[in-house]
Amino acid sequence: FWLKVHYCSLSTSHSSAPCCGPPQLESLFVTMPSKRRNNGRSKKGRGHTAIVRCINCCRCVPKDKAIKRFQVRNMCDASSQRDLRDASVYSTFTMPKLYNKMIYCVSCAIHARVVRVRNKKLRASPEGRIYVRPTFGKGGGKGN
Repeated sequence: FWLKVHYCSLSTSHSSAPCCGPPQLESLFVTMPSKRRNNGRSKKGRGHTAIVRCINCCRCVPKDKAIKRFQVRNMCDASSQRDLRDASVYSTFTMPKLYNKMIYCVSCAIHARVVRVRNKKLRASPEGRIYVRPTFGKGGGKGN
């Protein structure tokens, strides 16, 4: 076998004592650091979850890892709503809304600014989980 591990070179002591055998098993296994406590998923105790498709790029994403948002829209625009309200017999008729479930992969959600990149301190703290809606075009930017 081409790979030989010399156990004395792995030990911390640099004494000239003869090799005392292999080190303990715990010292051979090194755990990788984890960026998130849940490893970016909400799969606890499940071996496998179903896949869903990203609505933007059609990438296969595990269902528990996908970023899911509801897009609530009116069925018609404001002027058409006003016309329907004027022509309606019922005085307290409310137009139904369209509820569309948007499913994104992580890269498309970051690109579309559905979620933001947060630093390590904000990821760990509870106030980092509060979503702050971005303000586009409102306030002192260059384009205004």
